[in-house]
Amino acid sequence: MITVERTFEVDKPADVVVAYLKDFAHAEEWDPGTRSCTQVSGGPVGVGTTWHNVSEIKGRETELTYELVTLEPDHLVFVGKNKTATSTDDIRVVGSVTGATITYRAEIEFHGIAKVAGPFLQGEFDSLGDKTRDSITSVIARLP
Repeated sequence: MITVERTFEVDKPADVVVAYLKDFAHAEEWDPGTRSCTQVSGGPVGVGTTWHNVSEIKGRETELTYELVTLEPDHLVFVGKNKTATSTDDIRVVGSVTGATITYRAEIEFHGIAKVAGPFLQGEFDSLGDKTRDSITSVIARLP
């Protein structure tokens, strides 16, 4: 399994950050690996909402169906699945004096033959974790 975790500060209140990040369609704006992310289920975003996500890693495109499985004032969990992997994005947001502290943890568990590639991809995902931290910080700074 691949695990990447980053903790960083943003300059907006925690409720604003959670309101933005809970809509996984916004991953197009803050996740450098996401090429498209479209809500599949109808209605407002809540636990059970699903998205079709197309990502690119090392030049290879992959599609996952993500579901919002935890929606709390300070905690979001999205689980994405396809036949080769399960990806869990666990996001904690805690208010701070200057805005909020985000702890973003991504875990990718490969299935079947894809398990062999896992250890060789850790470095790629570490780099992506740094880019994701920088992108989230930049996008959050532009929120009203």
